[in-house]
Amino acid sequence: MRAHAYSLGMIETLGLPALIAAADAAAKAADVKVVTYEGADAGIVTVYVIGDVSSVQAAVDAGADAARRVGRLLHSHVIPRPDENVPKMIKNLMRSEAKEEAKPQPAQAKAEPTLAEQSINDLRKLARSIADFPLSTNDINTAKKEDLIRLIEAKQQGGGDKA
Repeated sequence: MRAHAYSLGMIETLGLPALIAAADAAAKAADVKVVTYEGADAGIVTVYVIGDVSSVQAAVDAGADAARRVGRLLHSHVIPRPDENVPKMIKNLMRSEAKEEAKPQPAQAKAEPTLAEQSINDLRKLARSIADFPLSTNDINTAKKEDLIRLIEAKQQGGGDKA
């Protein structure tokens, strides 16, 4: 098997803040490229850096120190000139993360319900909150849902339609 001319460095931390500090320190310490990171169960995360052997060693040392200061360093390791199958594994990791990021995420917040979908109590609260609403508070409390919707829509469109 053929070995590559660069080396692979790994810094494993407990928690994301320590990982980010480690990646930042590693990238600033030497001429390396932060390739990807991988999360495992229970908050264990690993960042991968590549570059020439001495740069990766310096970057991993600096990243490990930063991780210790910010949080908890679990492990750090440098593989000088890894076998050609190791970079393939890292590329597959990167591809799978890119696919996960490309997947459309479900909407986090529900869309605001339309007036017709709101309850009569919500419509009454909304009507009371509108300045210069054409009905008095007592009239709002006894109005039908359809009438409230019509008047609220007219107010929202800038009209002043009276009942």
